[in-house]
Amino acid sequence: MEQKRAENPLGYKKISELFTSFALPSVIAMLVSSLYNVVDQIFIGRGVGYLANGATNVAFPLTTICMAITLMIGIGTASRFSLYLGRKEEEKAAAAVGNGICMMIVFGLCYVIIVQTFLKPMLWAFGATDNNFDYALSYTRITVFGMPLLIVMNGLSNLARADGSPLYSMTSMMIGAVINTILDPVFIFVFHWGIAGAAWATVIGQLFSCINAVMYLRRLKRIKLERRHIKLSFKEIKKTAVMGMSNGLTQVALTLVQIVMNLSLVHYGKLSEYGADIPLSGSGIVMKVNSIILAVVIGFNQAMQPIVGFNYGAKKYDRVRSTYKLVIASELVITILGLLVFQIFPRQVLSLFGKGDGGTDIELYYKFSVSFMRTYLLFLPLSGIQMISSNFFAAIGKPVKGAFLSLTRQVFFLIPLLLIMPFFMGIKGILYSAPAADLLAFITVMIFIMREMKNMSSLDSTSDI
Repeated sequence: MEQKRAENPLGYKKISELFTSFALPSVIAMLVSSLYNVVDQIFIGRGVGYLANGATNVAFPLTTICMAITLMIGIGTASRFSLYLGRKEEEKAAAAVGNGICMMIVFGLCYVIIVQTFLKPMLWAFGATDNNFDYALSYTRITVFGMPLLIVMNGLSNLARADGSPLYSMTSMMIGAVINTILDPVFIFVFHWGIAGAAWATVIGQLFSCINAVMYLRRLKRIKLERRHIKLSFKEIKKTAVMGMSNGLTQVALTLVQIVMNLSLVHYGKLSEYGADIPLSGSGIVMKVNSIILAVVIGFNQAMQPIVGFNYGAKKYDRVRSTYKLVIASELVITILGLLVFQIFPRQVLSLFGKGDGGTDIELYYKFSVSFMRTYLLFLPLSGIQMISSNFFAAIGKPVKGAFLSLTRQVFFLIPLLLIMPFFMGIKGILYSAPAADLLAFITVMIFIMREMKNMSSLDSTSDI
């Protein structure tokens, strides 16, 4: 009994208890983070107008690129940390953490410089229109300064979770969300700063979250982090990047999809009754609302990573398989509930974000947005399975498979369909491209998962669940 207590509980504690203890704070943190983005859209929509909501949609690819960097470093570092702990290689775990911290800082600063230098042509390339460009520029000039803070905060939150402190990780993310939610109405409605007020509220919230996350470095449980560990090494950078590649490429793929979709919506919107701005604004709102459901799925992914990574490293394959099955079952419950809301109450959900800026526009806005929500998100449960399964391979130390599977839905299927289907169906082709891509990606990932599960089932388990 004393020996078991000295071991990492990831290796012997009941899977359902482990998953609950990790998932609850992860999901709460991701939900709060996602909700404050949605709150941004609500306050912007009601305080500035739907053109400003469209502007944040134009700027959104810059955020997804930032998240690609964040997840590549954060998940890559946390995955290596968990695998090394499972193998009882604490010195290698410390080296991975030290290198990861340096990567967060350097990559974050470089990203700010690049975005500020090329911001205007980037916004035009992301689908800005004459009507929303100034809004997008004002918003992004400010929010870009918070992106290094976002990278460090998320990276260290993943580390805290892998270190066995999911509640601390949750707290770090919630601090910024709460501050942002409080400051949004003050800056927009009291100070009348408009969309710039929403941007400043976001950055200030990110600053406080980042400070809290950095303080965790003094509280690491599983390793002793020393100054000699905190250095950049090309060898370590490569290992971390490879481990986090699946998650990073998923975000890069989302960026490419967002850009292609924005440009397609503007082009085919001009050829339809909706014009260019309504499809851009409506789709942006739908994607932000969907981010609430995806936040839960990402929270499940984050909870799965340390459990799966440690047990795979310790060769406890039965525990790995049981964890995956539990995560998939949990994901299906959430995504099916979300799908029902999107199908039954789309207009009620959309009405939270304001009623547009003009008489006849509002009915066209709802007509397009309701159709977009119901059609684009039709196979949401399958999309969640694809996300979890691709990240599963990264968590067990098979990043190449994970990276490939993370690209199937967005790059191999969705982008080609976004380009081909509207050519025959007009703007409706954009809506139907997503469920078609979700189905194809689901079939692909299930082939890989079934092979992996069969392989693990043939291996002897080293401990009981």
